[in-house]
Amino acid sequence: EIEKIWREAGLTPEKHLAFYCGTGWRGSEAWFNAWLMGWPRVSVYDGGWFEWSSDPANPFETGSLKISDHLPDADNDIIKEEILRGLRGKPRRISSKFFYDSRGSELFEEITRLDEYYLSRVEKGIISKVWNRLGLGNGAVSIVELGSGDSSKFGLLLLQVPGDHLENICYYPVDISREAIKEASVSLLRQFPQICIHGFAADFQQQLDMIPNSDGRLFCFFGSTIGNLDHDQAAGLLKRIGSEMAEGDHFLLGLDMVKDTALLEKAYNDSRGVTARFNRNILNVINKLLGANFDTGLFDHVAFYNQEQQRVEMHLRAQKDMEVFCRFSDDRISIKKGELIHTENSHKYSREDIERFCSLSGLKLVDTYTDESEWFTLAHFCRAGS
Repeated sequence: EIEKIWREAGLTPEKHLAFYCGTGWRGSEAWFNAWLMGWPRVSVYDGGWFEWSSDPANPFETGSLKISDHLPDADNDIIKEEILRGLRGKPRRISSKFFYDSRGSELFEEITRLDEYYLSRVEKGIISKVWNRLGLGNGAVSIVELGSGDSSKFGLLLLQVPGDHLENICYYPVDISREAIKEASVSLLRQFPQICIHGFAADFQQQLDMIPNSDGRLFCFFGSTIGNLDHDQAAGLLKRIGSEMAEGDHFLLGLDMVKDTALLEKAYNDSRGVTARFNRNILNVINKLLGANFDTGLFDHVAFYNQEQQRVEMHLRAQKDMEVFCRFSDDRISIKKGELIHTENSHKYSREDIERFCSLSGLKLVDTYTDESEWFTLAHFCRAGS
């Protein structure tokens, strides 16, 4: 029973655990329990919390973090069939959800720091000034971030919250990566130990109903991530968010706006080639999942703005005729020189689109917050009738 409680709190045997208390006996009792369970790296620390925490060389994790896993067990056969169906289709495609292995995540973080990639920089500038405009008051606030990633944008919100109000904040990051939630949450709690965090490893497109009900929730969907969804997927998600929200709830939606084509295409074709490496890395992910032999060096990165569809498209273009072998399929995939594999869409939006989102979601537009150039918009919605 003790081990179960400790593991749920993030205390695991591979960590070095130092127990302490005011007089020593309670810390020693906890140490003795760990020793009886056979945990190898445990000790008693007699200096107390203030002495420990005053030395930056001493690591710590807070105990106010909980992560619930709602992801269904992955059916590898279904995943493989989805990938093969896309690769055999006309046009060929690979879902952008396969970008984010550990290397893909590293490359995307590098992309967000590029001069050409204005999206993260401009959106963070807007977020860093928005808290007082939301009208959330000083009571308890539950903040739900969909696709939370590194939670850096939520951190910008917290920097604007008065210190004596931080203890009223409960953060619910929702992401498909449990490790991303844990890493980001530990970092947040080092800077803001007053808040509580309950993370959800889940697919927010399908599992919104597991978010706890509470008064005064703020839903956040940053990064114009909604632009990676097709129109039907985006409409379905907005309807689910609208139906999940109650009176008094708010919703912040990050949207990359329609702008000059040259500026858009430059953002997805950076001079250092980081976006190209990110795009090609999806083939490494597919190689692992399918046992395939894609050679990433035989594909060019292609990104352009499709004005009719109002989106930037990313593709991989074959440099030569090739046949790709997959361990899990008897058939080889024959790809001709110049043929494209579609890997991502990034839709861009207008004011009319924001109004359309209101009718789709059943929400009321409260306000929009943007930068001087109107490149990016945070749209603020609330439940109609609030």
